[in-house]
Amino acid sequence: MEGIIDSLSTYGYIILFLYSLGGGMVAIIAAGILSYAGKMDLSTSIAVAFIANALGDSLLFYMSRYNKAQMMPYLKKHKRKLALSHVLMKKYGDKIIFLQKFIYGVKTLVPIGIGMTKYPIVKFNILNFISAFLWAVILGYSSYSAGETLSNASSYLTTHPWIAPLILASLLGGLWYYFKVMTTKKLK
Repeated sequence: MEGIIDSLSTYGYIILFLYSLGGGMVAIIAAGILSYAGKMDLSTSIAVAFIANALGDSLLFYMSRYNKAQMMPYLKKHKRKLALSHVLMKKYGDKIIFLQKFIYGVKTLVPIGIGMTKYPIVKFNILNFISAFLWAVILGYSSYSAGETLSNASSYLTTHPWIAPLILASLLGGLWYYFKVMTTKKLK
């Protein structure tokens, strides 16, 4: 954990940009904590994460809109998750563009799914940029505000390393169970 924090404070903004292209939730939280510790600037971190996240989702949208045939082989394993993103879009409408930023696992599939529909490009880009801005500000300031608590938790996990795999296994198990339940065909 210390190695990650050291490299993030050294190459933080570059790592934050690259990681935020495909999601970046962990990176913006780490940048908020590093900003609390005085190793990064919070405003710059939020701006970098916002721009990268908005660009990443827009690229996914455009790739699926104009290269459907080339993308389909990569999406074969994720047909049910893609269908889930369509269901979420129908259920929540435009709000899903904001909500997907906070839902790990469907974050990349929602822009792809929306790009495969006839959803207006300009409307998606406007909502995507607003959502990316709100996402970066909410997570950046939240992690900055919780910097002391998260730093203490990190120190505790450093002294008790056996707890981290349990937490990670619980989170991954919960995500797996959620997607298993949500993407399984319902027998009538």
